[in-house]
Order: sequence, then structure tokens, then C-alpha cells
Amino acid sequence: MNLSIIIALLNEEESIPELVEWIDRIVQDAGLQYEIIFIDDGSTDSSWTVIQELQKTYPTISAIKFRRNYGKSAALNVGFQKANGDVVITMDADLQDSPDEIPELYRMIKEDGYDIVSGWKQKRHDPIGKTIPSKFFNFVTRKSSGISLHDFNCGLKSYKKEVVKNIEIYGDMHRYIPVMAKMNGFSNITEKVVEHRARKYGVSKFGIGRMMYGFLDLGTVLFLGKFGKRPMHFFGTFGVLFMFVGFVILLYLTLVKMIYQTGGIATRPLFFFGILTLIIGTQLFVTGFVAELVSRNAADRNDYKVKEEI
Repeated sequence: MNLSIIIALLNEEESIPELVEWIDRIVQDAGLQYEIIFIDDGSTDSSWTVIQELQKTYPTISAIKFRRNYGKSAALNVGFQKANGDVVITMDADLQDSPDEIPELYRMIKEDGYDIVSGWKQKRHDPIGKTIPSKFFNFVTRKSSGISLHDFNCGLKSYKKEVVKNIEIYGDMHRYIPVMAKMNGFSNITEKVVEHRARKYGVSKFGIGRMMYGFLDLGTVLFLGKFGKRPMHFFGTFGVLFMFVGFVILLYLTLVKMIYQTGGIATRPLFFFGILTLIIGTQLFVTGFVAELVSRNAADRNDYKVKEEI
């Protein structure tokens, strides 16, 4: 199969029929064998009924309905597991992503050899309360990950099949798929300017809380990518550093007391700072040992991504 199109949705009953007809027309014209995989993330409207009716007309549709809302990452992760196409494209169900972009996104993977092509909504039709936080979020992610993308959170992306089969996303980590892909050796990542359409039906699911959770997830992704299999390298380094600083401070105060016969050192702020850094260093070092014990029994401790074998 050439193409899998994964669409995670929540309460998009009005837009689904138009989206399916549009996708089918574009992909049929491109001469591609395809499937559409809908993941209904606990919709409370008639989205599921609409999908069931559409499946009678479009046998290329398959769908999964969650019992409750788990989030976009969970929906995409399940969709990735079900995908059969050589190229996998994700898009939103709200008609803000244009299916007209599909043939070029497919071509850039198959012919240009990219691992990921991420959409860039250069001209957005969103309120300023959404665009300004998004620009700040993308700037921080770009600088911390070293991946030169302008729009990490764009739902319109295309992937090699190997990429989606070698990553696991949860929480709100769907926006960091390029970061996780790079950490798994898929570093040929680019972006394509795509059309961003104004929302035609329904309401946006964006909330300010998603931005805060996004930065927490970014820290998780970066930490796990670098230290997930060797946590002692992180905690141990800082632990030894803090213990060394505390030891030097206490040694200095002890020598001052012995040489100059000064008054009690227990009342000096530097003394308490030395004790504090020594305690913090010990705690970090012990945390490193505990993390190593946890990691030692992790199922994926020796799971390494193999590109090729002869």
C-alpha cells in the first residue's frame, strides 16, 4: 500500500464527510493506493456514526473509537500501529489542513528521501492568543532540539513508515515526534509551507494549559533521549559536583577555624550553604543509583534501532 492517512478527531461531525470526499478525490487523481484511519478520541457528538456511514461508501476507511478522551498522542500512537502504507500522513479533521498537500508530501518522502516532512503554516488563520504562544513554543523547541522547523505542532506531516513504527508517543508528545525521530536516528527532516485554512465548523480544542504541558513534555523527551539508558550520567554528575562544592566549603571553614582560632563556624551562613550542597549532592547521587536500578529492569533498556543488517 502506498499511503496511510491517519486522522485523530474529537467532535468533528460536520467536517468529516467533506474531508473524506476531498481526500478521496485528491489521492485517486494521484493514482495512489491508500487507506484512511480515523481515531475517534472519545467524541460525544455523532462523529462515530458519521464515520460508520461513510465507510459504506468508502471501503478505504477504517476506524477506532476510544471509550473516552485520551488525547491526540494516544490516538496517533494507535494509528501508527495500524498503518500499512509506505508513507504515513497525519492531518487534523477540522478542514484547516488541506488535502491538496497530500501528493507533494508523499513525493517528498518517496522521491526526495526525507524521513519526515513537517508542515509549516506560514500564514495562519488563528487568533493572536494562539499564534503568539505558538511562536514562543516553537522558538524554544527549535533551539533546544537543534531541529530547524518553524511549526512543530502542525498536524499535517508525512513520515516514512519506519519512523512511525520505531517511536512511541504518549501524554502530549505528538508535537515532539520530529525530536523523538531524530533521537532514534531519523535525522533527515525538513518542512514544507502548507496552506492553513480558517476553521469552518466546530470550535478549537486549544487551551493555554496545553502550552505549559508542552514544555514539561519537551523536558521529558530531551532527558529520556539523552539519559534514558544512563540516568547516572545526569544525576551522578550533578551529585558529585554538589558534594565537591560542599566538601570544599566545609574544609575551608575547618582550616580557618584551626589556623586562625576564630569563633564558632556553625553560625556562619557559608557553613549552612556547605551543608546544604553536601546534602543535595548526596541525594542526587543516590537518585542516580535508584534510576539505574529502575532502568536496569526496563523492557527497552537494550532496545536499539537497527537501520540495516546484512
